[in-house]
Amino acid sequence: MSTETTPKSIFLKSRSEHWEKISQRRVRSIGRYYHEMLSKIYRYIIPAGSSVLELGCGKGELLASLSPSRGVGIDFSPSAIEAANSAYPHLLFKVCNVETLNISTEEPEEFDFIILSDLVNDLWDIQSTLEQLLKYCHPRTRIILNFYSHLWQAPLRLARRLGLATPLLRQNWVTVEDVRQLFTLSGFETLKSMPEILVPVGIPGANLINRYLPKIFPFRFLAMTNFVIGLPVDLETNRTPSCSVIVAARNEEGHIEELFQRTPELGPGGSELIFVEGNSKDDTYGEIERAMARHPERNCRLYKQPGKGKGDAVRTGFSAATGDILMILDADMTVPPEDLQVFYKAIASGKGEFINGVRLVYPMEDKAMRFFNLLGNKFFAFAFTWLLGQQMRDTLCGTKVIWRRDYERLVTNRSYFGDFDPFGDFDLLFGAAKLNLKITELPIRYHTRQYGETNISRWSHGLLLLRMVIFAARRIKFF
Repeated sequence: MSTETTPKSIFLKSRSEHWEKISQRRVRSIGRYYHEMLSKIYRYIIPAGSSVLELGCGKGELLASLSPSRGVGIDFSPSAIEAANSAYPHLLFKVCNVETLNISTEEPEEFDFIILSDLVNDLWDIQSTLEQLLKYCHPRTRIILNFYSHLWQAPLRLARRLGLATPLLRQNWVTVEDVRQLFTLSGFETLKSMPEILVPVGIPGANLINRYLPKIFPFRFLAMTNFVIGLPVDLETNRTPSCSVIVAARNEEGHIEELFQRTPELGPGGSELIFVEGNSKDDTYGEIERAMARHPERNCRLYKQPGKGKGDAVRTGFSAATGDILMILDADMTVPPEDLQVFYKAIASGKGEFINGVRLVYPMEDKAMRFFNLLGNKFFAFAFTWLLGQQMRDTLCGTKVIWRRDYERLVTNRSYFGDFDPFGDFDLLFGAAKLNLKITELPIRYHTRQYGETNISRWSHGLLLLRMVIFAARRIKFF
């Protein structure tokens, strides 16, 4: 059979001819609000200044709204591409079939984000289209799809018959789980999914409804479109990164010598050990100075905390660190320093981009965590799983690990949340979620502290944490 008469070639030709006619039509007002909503969601996900590739870009409005440092749009409609190049000359638009993608004959360019907006519903072979995107990915590329919910098949058909929406040919109807499986088959993994848009027309109250209800059970099942964010699997090439360990120490004089002895040497040249002392009532600062003199073999630096709270101490240490990987180790020794080797292996091997310790898997020593602290942790774990769209079991474990390059991006975007977290845990978790980092939880054994008392007040600090969750819900979930 001639390749020109295969079912696939006939399908692609009919699609091309159909969309060429559609692209020459005037956009109907009923669809304008929907596309404006999509643009707002994509701008929340994609920071301005990113490099972006869009497949099925049409006339380029969505790509242009993202303010990319470099934007490339692909579509098989010559008239749409001509309009896009005319309207947005600072971006690059090319006529190309997205199912046989070949952007350039030169070495493939890598992008920070690849987006397929309302495209998978129209593809002949979704898996092969996704597979060919890998050559345009670096290890931190995010691929973002949005597609119609099958539940909206009948309403969309009715709207098209009434002339209120663009007529389409027969479509694929995929679920979030279908996309998860297709990602797995194509060399990607799913990071998170988000139901969006209950009201696709600009009627009074639509903005309020679309901001809140799609995120709440049971309304999320009624959303018109689903967003799925994925990332490529196993593209990380730096397998021996350097490492900085930040220790925030306040009233921990009795633990300092053990920290020097037991903190492992990680990465080429060993660990960079950074102590940030927080105006202790005991002689923690002096003991660190003496330990540094006793252990000249350790690459260690000491800083006096300029502000208050563990979050301020961690930020001080991170800003001084030079390692590729940044680690937080609590000075109270409740998490064994030796466990940092497992965290290092997890992040260096690409198992996650933000590694968070979990204290609730293995049995705890007596008095390691009080009953109400345990209840609080479980509540915040449930709240964070819903907030971040990724499984979270223990939000308050002090041991957290992140790539320095991602932390620097987090700092750049910190103004989105503001400086509101005295603990540092939420600042990092919220920032990681906003950057769509892959958060991986690592079970650890949690021990009773042997010296001093905890610096955490479970009631007053618990109320503060609750306020931060409510604040973050408005910035992450109900954006």
